[in-house]
Amino acid sequence: MKKQILTGNEAIARGALAAGAKVITGYPGTPSSEVIGSLLKEKELTGVKVEWSVNEKIAFEIAAAAAWTGQRALCTMKMSGLNVAYDSLISAAYSGCRGGLVIYVADDPGVSTGMCEQDSRGFALISDMPMLEPASVAQAYDLTVFAFRLSEAIGSPVFLRGVTNIAQSHAPVEMQEHELPPEKPVSLPKDIATYTKAGAIICQNQHFALLQSLDEAEVMLRKEKMDTLILGKKRGLGIIGVGVAASYIDEAIDLAREQGFSQEDADISYLQLCHTLPYPTEEISTMLGHCGRLLILEELEPHLERRVYLQAYQEKQNVQIWGKENGVFSRSGEYNAALITQALLTMEGISLPEDIERPNPARLCAARPITTCAGCPHRGTFLAINKALRKAGVKQSEALVTGDIGCTILGMNAPFNTLWTELSMGASIGLAQGFIYAGIKTPMVATIGDSTFFHAGLPALVNVVQHNINMTVVIMDNGWTAMTGMQTNPGTDEAHQAAGKKQIDIELLCRGMGVEQVLVADPYDLPQATEAMSAAIAHFGPSVVLMRRECAIQSGRRKISYGDLVLDNEKCTLCKACINQCGCPALSLEGGALVLDKNQCNGCGVCKSICKFGALSLNAE
Repeated sequence: MKKQILTGNEAIARGALAAGAKVITGYPGTPSSEVIGSLLKEKELTGVKVEWSVNEKIAFEIAAAAAWTGQRALCTMKMSGLNVAYDSLISAAYSGCRGGLVIYVADDPGVSTGMCEQDSRGFALISDMPMLEPASVAQAYDLTVFAFRLSEAIGSPVFLRGVTNIAQSHAPVEMQEHELPPEKPVSLPKDIATYTKAGAIICQNQHFALLQSLDEAEVMLRKEKMDTLILGKKRGLGIIGVGVAASYIDEAIDLAREQGFSQEDADISYLQLCHTLPYPTEEISTMLGHCGRLLILEELEPHLERRVYLQAYQEKQNVQIWGKENGVFSRSGEYNAALITQALLTMEGISLPEDIERPNPARLCAARPITTCAGCPHRGTFLAINKALRKAGVKQSEALVTGDIGCTILGMNAPFNTLWTELSMGASIGLAQGFIYAGIKTPMVATIGDSTFFHAGLPALVNVVQHNINMTVVIMDNGWTAMTGMQTNPGTDEAHQAAGKKQIDIELLCRGMGVEQVLVADPYDLPQATEAMSAAIAHFGPSVVLMRRECAIQSGRRKISYGDLVLDNEKCTLCKACINQCGCPALSLEGGALVLDKNQCNGCGVCKSICKFGALSLNAE
């Protein structure tokens, strides 16, 4: 055993290795990305296949197939990715697994990383699958190892749910030494009744088996003493916490005592859980029979709380239950010690002093500007779209440009104000087609990133081509999955791919799909990019503009400069067009003069194309 400081995601990665996982797949999605990201940095992972897949559905299917053959497999994703994978996941849950199959999904209470504040426990409920919920970084490691054993013992996939505050936190973790996965015989029994859904009786039998496996999981969790139950004073206060919410209890009680909370430790009963599903029915029953009041702690949806209400009704227990259903907590936002302190004081009828900061989830959201980095090629793309639409006689207030997930959506903000919509991966193309069907008459432009295009944009573009839709798709090809941490994708240059991986050329792909007009432009060359956009908008039928230039962060890491930008303040009229239109962080105003930050500027030259007075010039390097 050795101890090392890890993030929650790294702890899960190491736990999977310690458990002997042979296949580890996923799609980048903050806050889950570092599981696979950390493994890909390992120099020696002999016998373990690790990959970023094209999307979460494919990643899950690869992992499920490995588990069907008897190997252990892990699939990782963020909460939004579970929506993508679920079509295959629910079917695989019915079929079960032979090797351990663990699905790690990272939720984001408080929405630190964007997208929906989705509680993935709902998927566990409708899938009848166990979901383990670590309360700490160290427990994330332990539960990962246990999850594989649990999966094989019950013959069912198992969810492992993380949240941002664990996935991204650091803590010491005691780990086993990594060993090569044990060699297992690889086989897939020819069993139609298990691996197909060909008939109602097959599906029903599989469902019965799945429900039975959930009951078996409850028994195993109890036998292994994975939960902590401590009984205090009879008819006293009880606290039930699950996952990360349970980790704040001790600190919250200390804070509450400073404000007059009088309950002693011996008076309070505790049930600290590492799972919501399977429901810990016996433990809940014990708490209901022992306590007079119960405080339920769980982030987001009141899944556990509603079970407590149901059991209290069924068992005719007269217990006061405090949580979300009586308005003590909100169904939105992450928990912390202060929030739980406020609940404890409310239960005791103690008013918070005026000088105490009252937790407010909305106030915890940082009001920070979101824009593209200095030298970002997307800056030229947004400017080119805006210029081309103006040339076509469309006012910016009337233009409808759909956005997609990732850095692409940064075009919604000033100074660009280009995009109007964001829905889900790949949805920009389908939305644009729907707007056309609805009767929108202005030129229709859909924007999408390269990784997102591979993830979910391909089928949407096929639909556009099949139905001969008059619209332009702008694929912003910067060569990386940039928003989530610079992971590779199928379009990444082979020089930066892992050995043996191939690059897929988006231009050839679009032409092969039958797109009538495919133009390639350099977003650093604003006049050329604008001309390409104008030509695409003028074309009747499906067109694609491939805006191709590497992400500025990645090229900057290799010290690549595209030229030496020179500022001549004598020619500068302080019209501020370069700042107001371009919005590059390398340009600013100080002391009544324009200032160029050479440390940020990579010489992309986009601002030079905007300046009408020659105050900005570019010397080639």
